[in-house]
Amino acid sequence: MKGTNVKAVKIVAVLLTLALPLSAFDVANAADAEAGLLAIKALGSLNGQALACSDVQAAKRAKELMLAHAPKTQRFGSAYEEATQVAYMEQTRAIGACPDATRLKDELNQLALRLAETLPVAASESK
Repeated sequence: MKGTNVKAVKIVAVLLTLALPLSAFDVANAADAEAGLLAIKALGSLNGQALACSDVQAAKRAKELMLAHAPKTQRFGSAYEEATQVAYMEQTRAIGACPDATRLKDELNQLALRLAETLPVAASESK
């Protein structure tokens, strides 16, 4: 009876040891996904501003970055669309002028670098 308990404890210890790296992996993946989601929301905000200000080139670039980097999931698609709508409404209600095209282009370039780190384009998707 005593030998059976020791054996069970060893099995549980081995299983816990095997599960520990998986939980650390899940935490890292969750952090990466959250960083990617925040980047996609920022991209949606820039897209909304560009659309409200009739900056066709900036809106086109934002859409290209979205399609290239964002996972094809409802979560990411909805985040992008919601951020676009909010930014569009805020810009159209704003009393101030639209940001100039150079500023939007610079912000998109910075965001493109951030997206390359957080949501790199997969080799199969870049073809």
